[in-house]
Amino acid sequence: MSLVCAICNEVPEHPCVSPVSNQVFERRLIEKYIAENGTDPMNGQPLSEEQLIDIKVSHPIRPKAPSATSIPAILKSLQDEWDAVMLHSFTLRQQLQTTRQELSHALYQHDAACRVIARLTKEVTAAREALATLKPQAGLVAPQAIAASQPTAVGAGGEPMEINEQVGMTPEIIQKLQDKATILTTERKKRGKTVPEDLVRAEDLGKYHQVASHVGLHSASVPGILALDLCPSDTSKVLTGGADKNVVVFDKNEEQIVATFKGHTKKVTSVIYHPSQSVVFSASPDSTIRVVRAHEAGVTGLSLHATGDYLLSSSEDQYWAFSDIQTGRVLTKVTDESAGCALTCAQFHPDGLIFGTGTADSQIKIWDLKERTNVANFPGHSGPVTSIAFSENGYYLATGAQDSSLKLWDLRKLKNFKTITLDNNYEVKSLVFDQSGTYLAVGGSDIRVYICKQWSEVLNFTDHTGLVTGVSFGDNARFLSSAGMDRSLKFYSL
Repeated sequence: MSLVCAICNEVPEHPCVSPVSNQVFERRLIEKYIAENGTDPMNGQPLSEEQLIDIKVSHPIRPKAPSATSIPAILKSLQDEWDAVMLHSFTLRQQLQTTRQELSHALYQHDAACRVIARLTKEVTAAREALATLKPQAGLVAPQAIAASQPTAVGAGGEPMEINEQVGMTPEIIQKLQDKATILTTERKKRGKTVPEDLVRAEDLGKYHQVASHVGLHSASVPGILALDLCPSDTSKVLTGGADKNVVVFDKNEEQIVATFKGHTKKVTSVIYHPSQSVVFSASPDSTIRVVRAHEAGVTGLSLHATGDYLLSSSEDQYWAFSDIQTGRVLTKVTDESAGCALTCAQFHPDGLIFGTGTADSQIKIWDLKERTNVANFPGHSGPVTSIAFSENGYYLATGAQDSSLKLWDLRKLKNFKTITLDNNYEVKSLVFDQSGTYLAVGGSDIRVYICKQWSEVLNFTDHTGLVTGVSFGDNARFLSSAGMDRSLKFYSL
């Protein structure tokens, strides 16, 4: 309820009350009346300004003037209010559009920042992994700067020798091979069927787990380790060949790269560490072996003879070659003209007088080195043979192919006595027996270890995120090493 001045009958801006008549007045008007008359206008009794009592009220809403109550005045007032509402609405729309643009820009910046952060995180992770492997002072060693104590890739950094005229298997060479085979056979008979006392037992082997993983050995831009070998005299030295065309020697104990060899023009698919000399060998689809040039097409397999002086190689040109690593000369080069098929792998028998090759048409061929003749064939696979391995006892041959199977052959009876069917689409890339012939490791879609004779699986590792291209045992199977297309080198032990 509004207060009304007793003099002007309007809502007062500064209301006050007279204690004489208890009426409400506009202070401005009552003060003027008191100044002229000195009495209360309502009852005529004496009244002074000091007696007036102010009334505290919120800002009153003054009623519209009587002239504003006409219809034209009301319409004009409504029009003014409508115009004001429209102007305010227009201002709000402008502010909304500006806010939307700012929000859109902020979201775009946030998305771009997330992408940059993800890329930088990936690069930092790769750099940390490389740093974990490449310890200070290790560095990448150029072949020309390798110290005398480090292994040397014969021919590395330079052009491989041209294909030499075949020297032939001289009587001296044949006698040397025969003498070595006699020694090895005698040693094997002395050992008999007993296994080394220090060999890790199957129950302990079954407890192996991953103890180390290194991914900084080869280039991250061309990922993949395609070949693996351990130094026979010091299994802490690991040799790898990569899709980046490089060969790397890695020290397992020091966890650092010892040497890096460059020279191949295509990926490195086979590597071998010499057992007694500071020399490594590598082969590539660029038709070269980094010691000799013996083939006209991609080299698919390498195997070092037990004497340490001769190298066996197989190629897509359908030939196998036997070369002298000291002179770099090809001694003999042979093909099976009746087969007319590319060779996919090669491996010496432990005695060194025979060897096996795998072919692209599923055949395993056994050759007599002295006579350079094919003495036996093992059919049975239904896909290209990818890997072969002879057992140390000299009796067994393990073969893997692109038919998801693993076959064991008895060289005495020349027949297949065991076939292990692997998972569908399983790719066998590497086979290796340990030095005692007690265990067989398989690398491919995963890593599997079988105990020989029973041929039961004792280990299965799936840590690699890509195909496993190489597996190898340490001394007395104290550890297992593996390399794969995920660019990692892994070690397993207790």
